Amino acid sequence: MGTEKLERLKEQLKILGLREIQEIFEEEAEKAIKTKLGYIGYLSKLVEEETLAKTDRSINRRIQTAKFPWTKTLEEFDFSFQPSINEEEILKLADLSFVDKKENILLLGPPGVGKTHLAIGLGVKACMARYRVLFQSADDIVGYLYASLVDSTTGKKLDALSRLHLLVIDELGYLPMDPKKANLFFQLVSKRYEVGSIILTSNRSFDEWGSIFGDEVIAAAIIDRLVHHSHIFNINGRSFRVKDKLGKTHEKKCL
Repeated sequence: MGTEKLERLKEQLKILGLREIQEIFEEEAEKAIKTKLGYIGYLSKLVEEETLAKTDRSINRRIQTAKFPWTKTLEEFDFSFQPSINEEEILKLADLSFVDKKENILLLGPPGVGKTHLAIGLGVKACMARYRVLFQSADDIVGYLYASLVDSTTGKKLDALSRLHLLVIDELGYLPMDPKKANLFFQLVSKRYEVGSIILTSNRSFDEWGSIFGDEVIAAAIIDRLVHHSHIFNINGRSFRVKDKLGKTHEKKCL
C-alpha cells in the first residue's frame, strides 16, 4: 500500500473512532501475511481487538463516573480477617442479580471493618457489567439535595438519582441530620424503593437510626423501605486499619 493511501486509511479510521484498529492494523497485516490468515480472519482479528479496547474504555468511564473514592475489588478483600462476614453470600451477590431484582445491601458495623471496601467492590462489579452506578457519602448526597431546595430542582435531582441502577451511600450515621435533611433522605429512599438498588454502609445499628434522623417515625419509615428487599450484613470484627498499623509496627521491630 502506498504512503498516500496508508495515511488516508489512518485518517479515515481516526474519523470513525476506530483507534485500536488504527494502532494495530499494519502490525496485524504483517502477521496475517506470515500466517496466511486470509481477509476474513484478518478483519475478524481487527474487530475483536477494537471491541475489547472499547469495552475497556467503557468500563473505565463508568468507574470514573461512579466517583468511587478509590478502586477496590472483592478479590482484594481479606475474608479470613473478617470471619463474621459470610464470604459465600457476598460472592454470590457479585453475580449482580440483586441489581436486576432492585434489592438493597445493608452493611452495618463499626469503623474499619471493611464495609466501604465491600460496597466499592460490588459497585465496581456493577460498572464492569455496564450498570449505571454512583458512589456518595450520606453527608454529600444529602447536601447535594439540600442545595437543590434553593433553585427548586429537588424533584429533577431525585428523578436523576432514581434512574441509576445502583446507588452506593457510604457512612450513614457519622453526622446527624436536621429535619429537612432527614426528609430529603427519606424522599431519596422512597424514590428508589423497588426501582433501583441501594448499597448502604453505616456504623450504627437500626435501633440507633432515630438519633441519626432526629425522628423515630421517619427513621422507621426509611428502615422499612430499605429492609423490605434487602441483604443485611452485621459485621462485628477487628479494624483493618488496626491490622495494617500492627503489621507496620511489627515490621519496624523486626528491622
